[in-house]
Amino acid sequence: MGRETTHDLESLLVRIAELEEIVRALRAENRELHDQLDQAKRQAARQAAPFRRRDSQKVPEGQKQRPGRPPGHPGSRRSVPDQIDEHVEVPLSGCPRCGGPVTAPEPIEQWIEEIPPVRPRVTKLVTYRGRCAACGEVHSSHPLQTSTATGAAQVQLGPRARALALSLNEQFGLTMRKTCRVLKQVAGLTLSPGGLALAARRTADRVQASFDALVQEVRAAAAVFVDETSWYVGAPGPWLWTFTTADATVYHVDPTRARRVVLEMLGATFAGILVSDCLASYEGLPYRTHKCIAHHQRAIARARDRPDTIDPSHLNEWKLLFTMVNALWTHRASLGEPEFLRQRGHLEAWLDRLLSEPRTQPGDVAIQRRIGKRRGVVLGCLLDPAAEPTNNRAERALRPAVIARKVSCGNKTESGKSAWERLTSLATTCEQRGQDFVSWLTACLPLDAQVIPVPSAR
Repeated sequence: MGRETTHDLESLLVRIAELEEIVRALRAENRELHDQLDQAKRQAARQAAPFRRRDSQKVPEGQKQRPGRPPGHPGSRRSVPDQIDEHVEVPLSGCPRCGGPVTAPEPIEQWIEEIPPVRPRVTKLVTYRGRCAACGEVHSSHPLQTSTATGAAQVQLGPRARALALSLNEQFGLTMRKTCRVLKQVAGLTLSPGGLALAARRTADRVQASFDALVQEVRAAAAVFVDETSWYVGAPGPWLWTFTTADATVYHVDPTRARRVVLEMLGATFAGILVSDCLASYEGLPYRTHKCIAHHQRAIARARDRPDTIDPSHLNEWKLLFTMVNALWTHRASLGEPEFLRQRGHLEAWLDRLLSEPRTQPGDVAIQRRIGKRRGVVLGCLLDPAAEPTNNRAERALRPAVIARKVSCGNKTESGKSAWERLTSLATTCEQRGQDFVSWLTACLPLDAQVIPVPSAR
């Protein structure tokens, strides 16, 4: 065998070995892809699959916190009731099993809270109307009276019953039909979903002035947190906006997601600071603004996960910077103003250094552009004490509405949408202020009730 033939044979053997290695790698990749496909199919078949947390987002076993309250956290238990309606004592005069004598009996005290059987309290109301020579037609009224309707509408819900029904529907997110079923089962009240819908619209008209006053309170707040999500009004397309503060929330459903919604809701004289995410609708507004740093952190995490991110050190610095921003905001009061200002200066210098570093890695460049575009507002929470680092207030305000949307698909009509906006805004504000929405709404419903603003926080 010649030298050239031997060389060709060796080359072929090397090439065969390389091809075999490629085949093994392709087979391994094929098996891995098949496993991923099978796993995806199994997950799709599971009812909870669309909502379960992905494995990459789960906390590793070694990092999981111990369940239960943290050390030093006060325990939680039912408190002893202030009022006792009945005192019952069960003596132990003998053994309940054999009837023999029992020595040294010790009392065991318990308080049992029970809901007694409930039936509606029905009041037959007779009022009169007549004519006054000076005033014209007049009529007598009663505090339980919410309407002057007669005929087919002569059987009505009293103020508290109506307020409770609307609280279940608007505040706690029960559907119209479930609200009617609960009232029937718990209180023996018969009500149709259509009747409840009409009651909601009439009640929303009654509290219009209180809702308008609430909007003015939000416009005068030192900081407003805003967010939006998709909504339904008979069909998909509209957007649900929330404008919330520490003690007030206004919901607004609008056909568009544009900047004009913010301008119309807050007005031209808004002097506070607006906290939002980085949606384009919140750019270029004539207000002082702060962008949620949690959204920046999520963008940084996505950039780190890019396949072309080889060196994450620059992105790690961004993450650490925003962690320090949150920590400085949290400890502002304990640091004192001079030390706070000194620390803020360090963070601003750090921010400018990260923005000025020449970067070529695509993920690094994307974050630099994102932050650089908002350089003037990225540290807004450190410039205005009223602003918070994140937009969590607005996101928490949207969460009950999102849950209700999954159940009822929003609203069916424009009038239902308007009623939902007003009643849910007032109910959420009462909850923020530690007030009972049912009691407040009950006071608003009698015919002779005056305009009652939402009570201030306790």
